[in-house]
Amino acid sequence: MAGVQPPPLRSLDDFLLSSARFSAPDVRDLDRWNNRIINNLLYYQSNYLVSALGLLLVVGYCQPYQLLVGATVVTLLFLGFVWVAENQAPIRRFRRNHPTIAVLAILSASYLFLSVLGGVAVFLFGIAFPILMVLVHASVRLRSLKNKLENKLESIGLKRTPMGLLLEALGQEQEAGS
Repeated sequence: MAGVQPPPLRSLDDFLLSSARFSAPDVRDLDRWNNRIINNLLYYQSNYLVSALGLLLVVGYCQPYQLLVGATVVTLLFLGFVWVAENQAPIRRFRRNHPTIAVLAILSASYLFLSVLGGVAVFLFGIAFPILMVLVHASVRLRSLKNKLENKLESIGLKRTPMGLLLEALGQEQEAGS
């Protein structure tokens, strides 16, 4: 991760206000729409991070307990799935040797999950809503000349950013000619 530098926070005027230009994407040209999203994700990544954290903080302020419970449950479920995927054979043996305990464990886990479902919904909303806002902005924000120049530097490797590395890991690296 040496050489990775976060880009500067873009001005509010450039991000949302008077100099910002917005237009609905052409849904018939998916390659162009994808290119617009990727380029805006790269250019406005610091603004998107601050916006997402702000929205998450608002949700956390309104429903702090629910958000904490939801985050805990989702994290535990994720870790449980990873653990089960790693230890499938011992789990099968335990279910076969102790069927009553296995059924009681499944029923207890189901009850606990349903009792904290509101917290899970608040947490997922707190995560999904900022992602939705980022994708909507990246879809409708038209690129400026400065945006194109910054993205060109990123695409030829002169500048490395966290979003660039994430998009590259997801197989969404941009072409040098875009």
